[in-house]
Amino acid sequence: MVYEERNVWAGLIVSILVIPAYIVIILQQAAGRPVETIDWFPLMLWTIGIGIVATIVVSVVWGIVAGARDPEGVGKSDIRDRDISRMGTRVEQSFLVLAGLGVILLCAIGADVFWIANTMFAGFAVSAVVGGVARAIAYRRGLV
Repeated sequence: MVYEERNVWAGLIVSILVIPAYIVIILQQAAGRPVETIDWFPLMLWTIGIGIVATIVVSVVWGIVAGARDPEGVGKSDIRDRDISRMGTRVEQSFLVLAGLGVILLCAIGADVFWIANTMFAGFAVSAVVGGVARAIAYRRGLV
C-alpha cells in the first residue's frame, strides 16, 4: 500500500469514528430541549480538531509500521496517485457545493445558526467520507 493510499484509509477510519460521535453527543444534548439551545460550537471545533490530529497520528503510526516492513517503498508515489487524488477532489467538491447551496438556502429562509453550521459540517463530513471511499475504490479497482 502506497503512502497516499494509507493516508486515504487513515482519514476514512477516523472520519467513520469521529463523525458519528459528534452526532451522538449532539442528539444526547438535544434530548428534551430545542436544538437551537445546544452549545454546538465548542463541540464542533473539538470534533474537527480531534479528527485532524487523529488522522495525522494514524497516518504517522501506519507509515512507521509500513516503513519497518518495506523501507524502500515508504514515500513513493506516481502519476496514478496524482490522478486518483484529482478524481477524489472532484467528488469531494461536488458534495461541498451541495452543502454550500444548502447553507445559502437556510440563510435565505432565516434558519437558526445551529442548522446552518451543522449543514456545512455535514457537507464537510459527507465530502470527506465519499471522497475517501472514491479514492479507496480507485486504488483497489483502478481509474476507469
